[in-house]
Amino acid sequence: MATATTQAPRREAFGSRNVFILSAIGSAVGLGNIWRFPYVAYEGGGGAFLIPYLCALLTAGIPLLFFDYAIGHRFRGSAPLAFRRMHRAAEPLGWWQVLICVVIATYYAVIIAWAAMYTWFSAQLTWGAGNEESFFFTDFLQMGDVTGGVSTDFVPQVGFPLIGVWLVVIVIMALGVKRGIGAANMVLMPLLTVMFVILVVQALFLPGAMEGLNAFFTPNWQALADPAVWASAYGHIFFSLSVAFGIMVTYASYLKRRTDMTGSGLVVAFANSGFEILAGIGVFAALGFMAQAASTDVSGVATSGIGLAFIAFPTIVSQATGGSIIGVLFFGALVFAGVTSLISVLEVIVAALQDKLGWRRVRTTLIVTIPIALISIALFSTTTALAVLDTTDAFVNAFGIMAVALVAVIVVAWILHKLPVLREHLNRRSSFKIGRIWILLVAVLAPLVLGYLLISEIVAKITTPYGDYPVWFLSIFGWGMAIGLVVIGMLLAVLPWSRRSHAKDDPDYDEFLAVERYEADPETGTVRVSDATQNGARP
Repeated sequence: MATATTQAPRREAFGSRNVFILSAIGSAVGLGNIWRFPYVAYEGGGGAFLIPYLCALLTAGIPLLFFDYAIGHRFRGSAPLAFRRMHRAAEPLGWWQVLICVVIATYYAVIIAWAAMYTWFSAQLTWGAGNEESFFFTDFLQMGDVTGGVSTDFVPQVGFPLIGVWLVVIVIMALGVKRGIGAANMVLMPLLTVMFVILVVQALFLPGAMEGLNAFFTPNWQALADPAVWASAYGHIFFSLSVAFGIMVTYASYLKRRTDMTGSGLVVAFANSGFEILAGIGVFAALGFMAQAASTDVSGVATSGIGLAFIAFPTIVSQATGGSIIGVLFFGALVFAGVTSLISVLEVIVAALQDKLGWRRVRTTLIVTIPIALISIALFSTTTALAVLDTTDAFVNAFGIMAVALVAVIVVAWILHKLPVLREHLNRRSSFKIGRIWILLVAVLAPLVLGYLLISEIVAKITTPYGDYPVWFLSIFGWGMAIGLVVIGMLLAVLPWSRRSHAKDDPDYDEFLAVERYEADPETGTVRVSDATQNGARP
């Protein structure tokens, strides 16, 4: 037993279940909800897309969300520690998820910085009239070509806001789970909701708004016969709910022992979907106005991602009455949604190193976030930032998140056979009971869908070089990045755990197992020994 001087610090916890729910919603509601879902739904058949979307939510999104919750809450650790406690050989899965979060954090922060600057630009209409695209790419980003290599030319209007974003986020992270992450979500999520509701209401009164809503909701039933539409729905759900990032595993580990896990998951899942539909209404009402002003139909102006946020919406802001207010609300919402998602991504990394090394919160936060911030500033404050961001995001999402989700489900379900244990854990503490159908969805449907999506992405990116970028560039920031995460994750799993780590000395887990060891079966009233205790208290 470790002495008092070497004992690992006790695990942090959310102040209440409500704080956890807000934090989980804050992680799930990110940039993709605002700038990706509306266009995905529009391209996938409009109102008809809600059918595959709802199917994907119920048969894959929610089951995998429960899967992450069960692992984190049952094994009481960050992603690497939770998988290690499940089985030593599974630890690399956790580090793979941690490394994915490292990469995402570096470029996610710069999008928040862009949104922060555009919030300021909106108040003054800085981009002028009719040159929004030129302003974004040429004046603001000063975008250069990567053919000659990655640039080191510093772009001040990007770099300084990016530094500001990192300073704010580092302070939130250093304050901890309760006083930092929980408190930030308690403030930012209500503000985000109020701002977006006001934005949607204002957008609905724009001329042409109804045309935009007709384009968004009018069902194209023929689209339901296209397998690509269903694949798109499932792909979006995987990313939208923050599953397979290690985020929900980590957040669930901060919950008290007796917490309604499935009830919380349903609230998070449906709140996230509700926000996406709200975003679709607001975005397409605004695009309807833009289409009318340009004397074209909505299909001529509909777009997603960076094009929607930093080109289409500034155009709307320039042309609409009260456009400055719309711009401030829209870009302010992007900032808040981005911050709540970024802190959840960083928490995966901080929690993992805290567990591995047994360090205190502030020390771990600074050692984790400062290097990531410096890499982020060095790569994404330059003239080639957009190309690096575009490529890294495309490959890490496709060959990182989907791949680790596929491998994790196969390992847990088919190799370790832990789904019955996880189901029992969820049912023992939750109001909404799950049955064998949950095991079938996680063990059979999820691998089939993830496998199909992953193979499709591999074929697409092999047959056509992504974005027409140079081969050397894709080899470093694309394929090399995706493969490197797997290799480094395996190496991190080999490194020994500190004597002060939560794997070696964790009073919270000991107390958890003490209760788990002998617990009355709610159906028979008998006392039994839990699966994990039979395998030993220590990983």
